[in-house]
Amino acid sequence: MQIADAKVVQIHYTLSSQAGETLDSSRGGDPLQYLHGAGNIIPGLEQALTGKSTGDRLAVAIAPVDGYGERNDDLVHEVPRTAFEDLDQVKPGMRLVASGPAGENVVTVAKVEKEVVTVDANHPLAGVTLNFDVEVVNVREASAEELAHGHAHGPGGHHHHG
Repeated sequence: MQIADAKVVQIHYTLSSQAGETLDSSRGGDPLQYLHGAGNIIPGLEQALTGKSTGDRLAVAIAPVDGYGERNDDLVHEVPRTAFEDLDQVKPGMRLVASGPAGENVVTVAKVEKEVVTVDANHPLAGVTLNFDVEVVNVREASAEELAHGHAHGPGGHHHHG
């Protein structure tokens, strides 16, 4: 069966940076399962997998525009150090959930100075070319329930992680 919209696909993947550093991998755990065509995974990877079948392996480089987007300097903000008083320490690289007018989003602490903390709301992989090594483990028809919910359901029934 070929990968197409409304199919549930299981893949094993390893994501590496341009420098060859492994950023993320499903190997050693359960495969990633997603509903194809529902925007569950980044667009470039979805496009690359369309038409593939169980057992296929592919290596694909995905430009930022088809991944997590380009970096947006407007998403980098300086915040008064006093905004972090409830934290014991604030260090570069820390990921924090910030609440703003558009709801909650995750920011990364970029720089800490005496009075000011620079936070970056870009996705950590924004502006990065993503190198995926993918193996298609399984392809099946989605159930009516999965199609209605817009995502695949795990083995053993219906789980929503909250």
